Amino acid sequence: MAATTIRLSSYFCCLLLIVQVHSVNRDNFKTCDQSGFCKRHRSLQPGNSPYVVLMDSLKITPTQISVQLLNTKTNVRLIVELFGLQGNTARVKINELEPLKPRYEIPVGDVLVGEPRQQDIKVLDKASSSITLGLENSKIVLTYSPFRIDFISGEEPLVSINAQGLLKFEHFRKKPEAKPEEAAPAEPAEGEEKKEEEVKKEEEGEKKPEEAEESGLWEETFKSFHDPKPNGPASVGIDISYPGFENVYGIPEHAESMALKTTKDTDPYRLFNLDVFEYELYNPMALYGSVPVMWAHNEKSTVGIYWNNAAETWIDISSTTADKNFFSKIADLVKGNTEMAQMDTHWFSESGVIDVFVMLGPRPKDVFKQFAALTGSTELPPLFAISYHQCRWNYNDQEDVKNVDANMDLFDIPFDVIWLDIEHTDGKRYFTWDAHKFPASKDMLDAEGAKGRKMVTIVDPHLKRDDNYKVYADAKSRDLMVKGGNGVEYEGWCWPGSSSWPDFINPDVRNWWASKFQYSEYDGSTPDLFIWNDMNEPSVFNGPEITFHKDVLHHGGFENRDVHNLYGFYVQKATAEGILMRSNNEQRPFVLTRAFFAGSQRFGAVWTGDNMGEWSHLKVSVPMLLTLNLAGITFSGADVGGFFKNPDSELQTRWYQAGAFQPFFRAHAHIDTKRREPYLLPEENRKIVRDAIRLRYTYLPFWYTLFYHGYRSGETVMSPLWVEFPEDKSTFKMDDEYLLGSSLLVKPITDQGATGTTVYFPGRNDVWYDIQTHQSYAGAQNTYINAPLGKIPVFQRGGSIVPRKMRVRRSSSLMSSDPFTLVICLNKQGEAEGDLYADDYKSFAYRSGNYIHREFSFKNNILKSSNADPNGQGSTKEWLEKLVIVGFPKAASSVDMTVDGNSQSLYHNYDSTTRVLTVRKPGVNIAKDFTITIQ
Repeated sequence: MAATTIRLSSYFCCLLLIVQVHSVNRDNFKTCDQSGFCKRHRSLQPGNSPYVVLMDSLKITPTQISVQLLNTKTNVRLIVELFGLQGNTARVKINELEPLKPRYEIPVGDVLVGEPRQQDIKVLDKASSSITLGLENSKIVLTYSPFRIDFISGEEPLVSINAQGLLKFEHFRKKPEAKPEEAAPAEPAEGEEKKEEEVKKEEEGEKKPEEAEESGLWEETFKSFHDPKPNGPASVGIDISYPGFENVYGIPEHAESMALKTTKDTDPYRLFNLDVFEYELYNPMALYGSVPVMWAHNEKSTVGIYWNNAAETWIDISSTTADKNFFSKIADLVKGNTEMAQMDTHWFSESGVIDVFVMLGPRPKDVFKQFAALTGSTELPPLFAISYHQCRWNYNDQEDVKNVDANMDLFDIPFDVIWLDIEHTDGKRYFTWDAHKFPASKDMLDAEGAKGRKMVTIVDPHLKRDDNYKVYADAKSRDLMVKGGNGVEYEGWCWPGSSSWPDFINPDVRNWWASKFQYSEYDGSTPDLFIWNDMNEPSVFNGPEITFHKDVLHHGGFENRDVHNLYGFYVQKATAEGILMRSNNEQRPFVLTRAFFAGSQRFGAVWTGDNMGEWSHLKVSVPMLLTLNLAGITFSGADVGGFFKNPDSELQTRWYQAGAFQPFFRAHAHIDTKRREPYLLPEENRKIVRDAIRLRYTYLPFWYTLFYHGYRSGETVMSPLWVEFPEDKSTFKMDDEYLLGSSLLVKPITDQGATGTTVYFPGRNDVWYDIQTHQSYAGAQNTYINAPLGKIPVFQRGGSIVPRKMRVRRSSSLMSSDPFTLVICLNKQGEAEGDLYADDYKSFAYRSGNYIHREFSFKNNILKSSNADPNGQGSTKEWLEKLVIVGFPKAASSVDMTVDGNSQSLYHNYDSTTRVLTVRKPGVNIAKDFTITIQ
C-alpha cells in the first residue's frame, strides 16, 4: 500500500485532504542530472585514471594483499585490500588511508552473515608493472599504473575492475572558507577589444573547471528541499567490466526486463529505496528495494559482483568490445582477430567505501551458493506462508473477516491467511486494534486458527506522535527516534499524520521493537498472528522524494545518506526477531516487507509493491520476480490482480493462474477498488480461479522441497531457463517463461484475449509433459500451445519425479498428514529422479534432525526410495497413496512393492492414449525405504 491517499489528521482543523494519483509523478523523484554526485561520476571520461599503485607500500599475507593508491592529481592516498575468500570468491576494499572521520561500513553480521572465510592466495608472478595471484582455479592480476584488477579463469578474462579508469573516491575534507566576492572585471575602455578567449567564454556561458567540480559538493536543493552536507562530498565509484559477456542481470528492484539494458540513452539504474506508487514500467527508476548484486552469464561461465554499500547507488551499463591487446599480455588468449564482446558497468554511491565481492562461479548455481555464503539464503518458510493469502486494504471489521472466511469455504476455495491493512488499528497506531471494528481480536484469531488458518496485520515503522500512544511514548522516553539534522526528533507525515520513526540502525532500538511483539505488549495477538511491514523505505509523505531528508541522523552519528537502503532491511529483521522471541525461538516467523536489501531473504518474503490491475503489470511481474530470485530474494511475489484499478474477470483469472506458480501467492487490492475476492467472479471465472488455487495446494510438497533446497544451497526457486540450460544462448534474454526448480516449466498467459502461446522447450535431449493432458513435447524447439481461459501452460520435465498431495483441504495445515502422489515423468531413456523434504512444517525442530529427506529414482522399471540425508532422523504419518508414471511405453503385467523384506502386489491400470501407468495405494509410510518393481 502506498501514499496514494493521504489523510491528514485533526492537526489541520480536521481537514481531510485526499490526493489521488493516477500515474507516477516523475517530478517527485530525482534524475541523475538533479543529483550532484551522479553528475560528477557520470561526467568522467574513460582512460584518464589518476590512480597508481605505490609498490613500496605492498604488504602480502597468506590470504590478502594491501597496497596504497595515490591520486596523482590530488595527492590523496587510498588503501586497497584484496582478499581471497573460500568458494572461488574474492573481495576488493578501497578506503581512504587516513580519513578525517570513519566512513560508514555495514556492520558484519547484519547483511553479511559473518566475517567471510578467507582462502589462501598465492603469488604466481611479481613483475615491474603488475603482480599475479592465484585463487583456487583463478588468477588475479593487479596492474600498477594505471591501477586495475583483472580476474581470469583458465585463460578467459571474467571481471575487470577500473579497466576504464573511472575510479573516483571523494575524500573527506574540511569545508573551505568562503572567499570574498571578487569585483567584476572592468569593461574595456572605449576603443579597446576584449580578448578573444574572454568573448568566447561569455558567449558559451563557460564555467571555470573548479566551479563545475564544486557544484553540489557542500549543499544541494531538490524542489523545495535543501540538503546540507556538513561532511562534504564523500561519493565513491568505479567501473567493473565483464569481458566475453553480452548479458548482465540483477540489481533489483526495477520494473524492467530480466536482461538489463544499456543506459546510453537513459539515466543509470538507480538503487535508492523509495515509495513510487503506480510505478512506470521498463525504466531504470528506483523502486522499493535494493540488492546491489549483478550477474554476467555466457555459454562458458557465470560470474558476479556484490557491491556492499547501503547509500544511494547508480549503475551505468554499456555494451562494448574488450581490449584483447591488454588481455594478451596477461593471459594466453585464443589467437585471432575475432572481437570479444564486453559489458561495461559503472557503479557509484553517495558515500561509504568501495567494498566489492567478486564471485567467480563458474556455473549459475555456483554463484548463487557463493552469494548465499555471504548474505545468507532464504530461511525455510512455514508451510502456510507458501500457500494462498487473501488480502485487501481493508477488511472492514470482524464480521467482514468472518464472511470472507465463510464464503471461501462455501465456494470450496482453499486459503491459509487473511490479512488486515491499516484500518484495523486505533487511528493508525500500530500494535493496536480499532475497538469498534475489532472488539474481540483473539476470538477472531482463534476462529481462524481452528480451521488451520492464520492472520497477518500490518505494522509500519512510522509512529503517531501522540503521548497517549504507549508505543510512541515509550520510544520517546527512551530517545529511540531518528533525529533531524538539527539533532531534534525528526517529524514527518505518514498515515497517522504527524509521525516519528524509530532508529532501526541502532541494535538497541531493534531489540526494543522486537519486544513489542510479545503477547503482553501486543494486546489481542495470538500465535496465529503474523506481520506485514509496509512503508519502510521509509515513506515520508512530506519528505524529499517521499522519504527521509538525507541529513537525518542515525546511530553512530551517520546520516541517512550513508545508510538509507538498510532502513527497511532492519525493520523486517527486528520484526522477524520479535516473532521469534514471542515463541522462545521455537516457531518460524513470517514477515512480509516492501523495502529490502541484500540479506533480506533471511527474514521473510518480499512483494513487488503497488502494481496496477493492467495486463502490462501482469507481464512485467515475471521478469521482476526472476530478477529478485537471481538476487537471492526467492520468497517473492506480486499482488495478484494488481493493487490499483479494477481488473476485469479475464485479467484476474490469468493473474491467479500465474500467481499459483510463483513463490509468494497473495491477492491484494486498494481500498478504492471494487471488492474482488475470487468467489465474486462470474461462475466460469470463479471455477477456473478455484482450480488454479487448488492446483497450487496439490503442489505444496514440491514447493516446500524447492524452498528446502534454496535454504541449504542458495539456489533460486523460480529461475530463468539459462540457470538450468546455461549453454543455450536462446534463453539468455528469455523472461516470459521460467522454471520451478529443474522440473516444472511455466509460461503464464499475459496478453488480453490470448487463447494460446508459443512455448520454448529447452534441452536438446529433453522431453516435456503437459501437467494436465500428459501430452509430450520435444526439447530445443518452439511449439504453439493452445491455452484457452481455463488452462495455464505448465509442463513437467521428462526425467523428474515431483511429489504432490491430491487431497486438497481448506488450508495447508489440514493436509499435513495426508498422503503423497509421486508424478514420475520419464525421459527418453525411461528414467527419472526426484526428492521430497518434509518436517513438521512450522517449527525449528528440523535443525535438530527432525525431518525426512527422501530420494527417488526410477530406472529399469524399478522405483527406489532411499534416505537422501542421514542427518534427517524425523518421522511422519504421511504415506504414499499413488504413482502416476507418465511416458510409460506399455501396460504392466504386475507391480510389486518390497518394504522391510516383505513384498506385495499393487493395483495398477494403464491408459494407452496418454501413456500413463497409475499405481494405486502402495500405502507405505513415506519415510521408509522401499522398491516398486514393474513387470
